[in-house]
Amino acid sequence: MVKSEDRIEVLGARVHNLKNIDVNIPREKLVVITGLSGSGKSSLAFDTIYAEGQRRYIETFSAYARQFLGSLERPDVDKIEGLSPVIAIEQKTTSKNPRSTVGTITEIYDFLRLLYARAADAYSYNTGEKMVSYTDSQIKELILESFKGKKVNILAPVVRSRKGHYRELFEQIAKQGFIKVRADGQVVDIEKGMKLDRYKTHDIEIVVDRLKIEDKPDSD
Repeated sequence: MVKSEDRIEVLGARVHNLKNIDVNIPREKLVVITGLSGSGKSSLAFDTIYAEGQRRYIETFSAYARQFLGSLERPDVDKIEGLSPVIAIEQKTTSKNPRSTVGTITEIYDFLRLLYARAADAYSYNTGEKMVSYTDSQIKELILESFKGKKVNILAPVVRSRKGHYRELFEQIAKQGFIKVRADGQVVDIEKGMKLDRYKTHDIEIVVDRLKIEDKPDSD
């Protein structure tokens, strides 16, 4: 048996062609209203349940705010219980934009993005480790801790897991003044006419600079 707090109870609905009907709708469930054309599906969903939810929501506003919104008439119904604030998706909404979904039309998607970005903990899908934010000074300390006294390469990725010989790319990199790249994990000098196996996937990174990590005071 469904408890009263787990359902929306509509008693004596008489909006449009509804004939004094009583309906119990379970909460937190996907409910579909079906019937013949003119049987009162929209009258029940939009003109009764949605209209009453919208009216109750506006009544929570201050008198000053309500004067700009106008007043909404109460639907012709004896009683509606268990009703939460509601939203309605217009049936006539037609858009060819692939981003037009229930989430975007109602703007719920934007709030969910904000919720997950600010309230949730992000984890790397590659390593499973928790992603955290570091300040510039924290990044500096981590680099010193991991690479102090070691020589490192500063790399700029340009190709990730793609096929091709990349002869033209190497020529462009050389014209920009760079002399080395790391191709498929190996640091090599850029030579004239240099190219890779066009049928294999490659990772290419420009060697921007090479330096030794030392804990020295910053120069003015």
